[in-house]
Amino acid sequence: QVKLVESGGGLVQAGGSLSLSCAASGRTFSNYPYPMSWFRQAPGKEREFVAAVSSSVGSTFYADSVKGRFTISRGSAMTTVYLQMSKLQPEDTAVYYCAAIRAPHYGARNYDTAQTYDYWGQGTQVTVSF
Repeated sequence: QVKLVESGGGLVQAGGSLSLSCAASGRTFSNYPYPMSWFRQAPGKEREFVAAVSSSVGSTFYADSVKGRFTISRGSAMTTVYLQMSKLQPEDTAVYYCAAIRAPHYGARNYDTAQTYDYWGQGTQVTVSF
């Protein structure tokens, strides 16, 4: 059974920073850095891509709206992914979800499409106040 658990959400003032963590567990994820990503969903809006990290050389990808402000990275355990968020703005307010695929590489899949992902965490709320 694969499980993704996010943590680190909270309330922050505009211009501030937060760091999110996602820990993957389960036999599938042992000892291999599977591609993982972060998505977010604001009230009344569709879930949108935020950032992703591939498995092989650890290439990273970002939505234009967060480029230069957010950084995705892996922990030393390779099954933990972080999202360091800085210069947060009220429009960053959303539930942030961690996602992963069961394949070892993205291959022909689109890393920025929610339908690509096989596993999802329960989400963590990030609220940015004015």
